[in-house]
Amino acid sequence: MVEVGTEAPDFTAPLANGDVEQFILSERLDEAPIVLAFFPGAFTKTCRHEMSVFQERLAAFDGIGATVYGVSVDSPFALNEFREKLGLDFDLVSDANDELIDAYDVSMDFASIGVEDVAKRAVFVIDGDGVVTYKWVSDDPGVEPDYDEIEDAARAAA
Repeated sequence: MVEVGTEAPDFTAPLANGDVEQFILSERLDEAPIVLAFFPGAFTKTCRHEMSVFQERLAAFDGIGATVYGVSVDSPFALNEFREKLGLDFDLVSDANDELIDAYDVSMDFASIGVEDVAKRAVFVIDGDGVVTYKWVSDDPGVEPDYDEIEDAARAAA
């Protein structure tokens, strides 16, 4: 289980940045603090709102040198469409193989509708040494994180 003070699990995954590239966490630590914002699914109401709030606050994160990445199990192609529709200026990481949600222990199911292995709404802040300095995980997909708290955590990790 990923906890504050432990090393963040390294990973390689597709990056939706208008194109599709490879993202390797350990090779991005110079962008730290890194904010990994896991969300259940692109184009859903709460996920649209959450990513839009990160977009609205992007200048503040940029101002402290933090880099924001959204993470979901959607394909990188769907995530690029989601980025474009919302006008997001930050990149999204595709966990289409469910490896990240397992590594970060944030997998959940919507059993009542037959959907398995999506991301819980969760946020991790990772410092330049690859250590998790902040963790927030919700078992309720309708609950959004405290954005001020995340910004404070990123500032503290800078």
